[in-house]
Amino acid sequence: MSISAEKKKFHGKDIVELTCGRYTATIAAFNGSNIMRMQDTENGIDFFRNDPSFNADDYKSHAEIYGFPTLYLPNRLSNGTLKVSDYIYQFPCNDPLGNHIHGFLHLREHTVTAAETTDSAAICKTEYVYDENDPFFETFPVSFKAEFIFTLSDEGMSYSFTMTNLSDRFLPYGVCNHTAMKGPFTENGRTEDVRLYVPIGDKVILNSKCIPDGTFKKHDDYDKAYLEGTVVPVGHDIDNDMYFMADGNVDGKPFYGIVAKDTASNKEIRYEVCRDFKYWVIWNDHGDKGYFCPEPMSWIIDAPNLDMDPEVSGYTELAPGESKTVTEKIYSVIS
Repeated sequence: MSISAEKKKFHGKDIVELTCGRYTATIAAFNGSNIMRMQDTENGIDFFRNDPSFNADDYKSHAEIYGFPTLYLPNRLSNGTLKVSDYIYQFPCNDPLGNHIHGFLHLREHTVTAAETTDSAAICKTEYVYDENDPFFETFPVSFKAEFIFTLSDEGMSYSFTMTNLSDRFLPYGVCNHTAMKGPFTENGRTEDVRLYVPIGDKVILNSKCIPDGTFKKHDDYDKAYLEGTVVPVGHDIDNDMYFMADGNVDGKPFYGIVAKDTASNKEIRYEVCRDFKYWVIWNDHGDKGYFCPEPMSWIIDAPNLDMDPEVSGYTELAPGESKTVTEKIYSVIS
C-alpha cells in the first residue's frame, strides 16, 4: 500500500499532500487548515467541493464553501455580541442579517508542523497561534493555540482539532465544520440520485435573523425524511435546517454522524463525529451549486448570548491553560 506525506506549494502557498492506499487528500495550511480535496481514487469518489481552476487566492476568498473548513466561532452571534463569563465582546456584523458569522480562524494562514508517515497512515499536523499579531486581536484579545491533526489511513480520514487557552481570560469554546460535500460526489453521478441520512432529535426553530427563538419542535414529515435517508440534499433550497444530534444506526451498529449515498452506485460517504458535537445544521446555498453542507456544531447558534442551560446549548468556556479536543472521521464504503 502506497503511503506518503509531502509538503508542497500551491501557487506559492503551503499545502501537504497525503496518500494512503485508495485515499488521497490535500491539506491547505494556507487556507485555515482546510481539507482542500479528498478522494477515493479506486471508487471514483470526490468528497468535498473543489475547483481545479482556482488559485490560492480564489480558495481563500471562498474559504467557507469549499473543502472542509473549521470555524471558530460557529455560525452566528446575534448583533455581533459575544457574552463570556468575564467580559462582553462586540464583533463586527458581517452577514446581511445583522449578525457576526463564522469567526476568523478559517481565514488565517496556518503553519505546517509535521508531514510524516507510519506503517499504516499519512499524517499532517498544522497549528495557528492567535495573539496580538492577529488583526482581529483588538476586537477579541484572548490568545489561544489551534492544533489540527489529519491522519489518512485505509480507513479514511481521521481528524482532530485542539484549542488551548493561552490567555488569562476565559475562552468561549465552540467549533463547527462547514463541511462542503460535493453533490453528486461520484464520477458521472446525478443530482437526483444523491440521498442524505441524518439521525436527528428535535428541530431548533430559528427566527428571521437565523437565531434560535428558544423553541424546539418534534419531527414532521419533512424532518422524518432525514431519519429515513430520503432527503435529496441538492437541486432545491435547504436553508439552515437545525437539529439536535441523535444516535443513529448503520449496518446494525450505533452511528453518530451522517451518511450521503449515491443510490445508482450504492457508493456512500460516511461522516462520524464525536459526542462533543450536539447539533447539525444542513444548508446547501440554494441547492443549485453542486454541493451541500452537513455542519456539526458543538453549540447551538448564538449559544453565548442565549438564556439556555449550557447542557442544552452546548456553551462552554476554557479556563486559562485549559485545552479541549474534538475528533471526526470521514470515509467511503460500497453498501
